[in-house]
Amino acid sequence: MTEQLSIIELILGASVVVQAVMGLLMLASLVSWIMIFQRGFALAAIRRQATEFENEFWSGKDLRGIYREVEGTEETPIGMSAIFVSGFREFTRLRKQNADPDRVMQNVQRVMRVSLFREEERLETHLPFLATVGSTSPYIGLFGTVWGIMNSFRGLATVEQASLAVVAPGISEALVATAMGLFAAIPAVIAYNRYAAQIEVIVNRFEAFSDEFSSILYRAINQ
Repeated sequence: MTEQLSIIELILGASVVVQAVMGLLMLASLVSWIMIFQRGFALAAIRRQATEFENEFWSGKDLRGIYREVEGTEETPIGMSAIFVSGFREFTRLRKQNADPDRVMQNVQRVMRVSLFREEERLETHLPFLATVGSTSPYIGLFGTVWGIMNSFRGLATVEQASLAVVAPGISEALVATAMGLFAAIPAVIAYNRYAAQIEVIVNRFEAFSDEFSSILYRAINQ
């Protein structure tokens, strides 16, 4: 309990600049944790949705039936179902126009690539913020530390006899800023690396599905 109170006293006794740095780091840490949990739940939901859709897609159901089911149950399809819907919608539209098979497949693949790019952007939501917090927080904390230590040594000019007891409180206050910078940066970096790896796996999964779906449509249009 004493240690906690001493840390609080160090924060309250710090200079305005150091307190501002600490406040900024605390805010960044709080927002980072919110985004970490939000991204974790979102990626888990997308993986689960992709597995459910793949099971239905490869169950042997008619593609038109799957298309109507997805359009009827999802207001805005996301993930793998969004890629499927965009590709099948374009395929159906061009088939009704009796377009050339090669042109049909080119348009379908282009539309699915656009949809895949949008899904990748959706997956990477909040990741730039986590990367920024992870890379800049230690430097922001270091700035607060340098500023606090500088003020501590400047205070020696008004003291007749310099001693460690005079500068120790100011240096301790300053070092709290570095600790807060690391506290904000470490979870952000870990989460960023973890989620970036997960997103790469998910995107590769989407790309594989897009290629397989293109092959199915190619065989259907050339029968």
